[in-house]
Amino acid sequence: MIPNVVTPSTLGTEVRAFLKLAIPLASAQVAQAAVGLVDTIMMGHLGTESLAAGGLASTTFQLLLNTASGFIMAVSPLVAEAYGAGRKTQIEQIVRQGLWLSLFLSIPLMGTIAHLDAVLLMLGQPAPIAHLSAPYFHFILWGIFPALGFAMLRGYVSAIAQAHVVIGIVMVGTLCNIAGNYVLGFGKFGFPRMELAGIGLASGLSFWLMFLIFLVYTLKHPQLKEYRFLRNLQQLKPQILQRLGAIGGAIAVTIALEYGLFAMVTFLMGILGTEILAAHQTVYQTMYVIFMVPLGMSYAVTARVGQWLGQRDLSNARRAGYVGIAVVAAFMLAMTIAIFLGRRQVIGIYIDIHNPANASVVALAVPMLFIAALAQLLDGIQRVAMGALYGLQDIHIPMLLSGFAFWGVGLTSGYVLGFPLGLEGVGLWMGQSIGVAVAGLIFMWRFHRLTLRYPKRNLPFNPIDESN
Repeated sequence: MIPNVVTPSTLGTEVRAFLKLAIPLASAQVAQAAVGLVDTIMMGHLGTESLAAGGLASTTFQLLLNTASGFIMAVSPLVAEAYGAGRKTQIEQIVRQGLWLSLFLSIPLMGTIAHLDAVLLMLGQPAPIAHLSAPYFHFILWGIFPALGFAMLRGYVSAIAQAHVVIGIVMVGTLCNIAGNYVLGFGKFGFPRMELAGIGLASGLSFWLMFLIFLVYTLKHPQLKEYRFLRNLQQLKPQILQRLGAIGGAIAVTIALEYGLFAMVTFLMGILGTEILAAHQTVYQTMYVIFMVPLGMSYAVTARVGQWLGQRDLSNARRAGYVGIAVVAAFMLAMTIAIFLGRRQVIGIYIDIHNPANASVVALAVPMLFIAALAQLLDGIQRVAMGALYGLQDIHIPMLLSGFAFWGVGLTSGYVLGFPLGLEGVGLWMGQSIGVAVAGLIFMWRFHRLTLRYPKRNLPFNPIDESN
């Protein structure tokens, strides 16, 4: 047993504890998203077709990677709950099985990614765009295992309040990826010009670098090395793998529904034409980078709520959830105002807005960005509220609610607005935004109801038996 690790909470102490976790996790997510941002900028310099193809390939890859990462995300609430309850051996077992799960998921996923160009053709994407994406897929697939392993380690260290190192590791990986994109994508310093293939290779190598640095850190850090999760690594624990699969599977489906909405909208943009797809990509990439802040905050909320769950203290778990929601709401409101004031400048990050050849893309992107800025406030709230639910280990109902919000409302209304009503790209963004807003309201409502429903000594979780 390890001593009780969650200190008594007031509003002030909870805010400080949340920010201690959230700032490095959110910063790390932004830095990691900068890889995609830089990729997109460099793709734009390769030409409009490369921007459209690379953006589509990157979106598709991220959909699969994020979905697989959902299984790995189960590590965080389980470790947080064990940490709050003082169960050291259980923490080691969960992390050990998390590594195995990362490997088991990587093998079929690599095979799938190797054939994604053919899948894009089946989904109605233009043949030149699908063929241009193939080299990107063939190189980046080698980064799947380290990407999942990194996500597992991030969930582990954040759950035991040791997340400060994540930002440094991600910054190193991001800088190496930017350099690799430049050298391999454009053929600098004697290397061949690989274009999208080089960008995919550089991203894959950066995943390996971050994972290996992180692994070494967890083995050498004075506090972390007491959790000897590599000891008896060969031993599989079916009960823990099943628990990870049950929780992680539902999270993965939820992520697939959310990111699947964004990916499907991107596919529909491709059907509307290359210029609309290029305009959409500039807006999507901007929103994606901003969204990394609430995503990182959601990991912090999961950890804080999970730690209080381990102590069977639902009132402090409720406070932890609402602190995260309030902080993310304030941040996203500020971002919404900033985008309103600088819409054209944002688009100018990706393409030359003064070049007449880009005038149609700019004209298409500006209204899309306007709508996206309106929706991002509730988008951030829904992500952090979902993280709070994960901290309560409430997984399956949010999965069903996600399907209703993202696909039943978001995709349906987007398709109707975009195609039958003729609003095209703007209509697709409007529908997607409606779905996100509905999800935000539903998840807030559910967290509110759950934290009122359960008495302090009758909480909705079932600890793993350490003897297994």
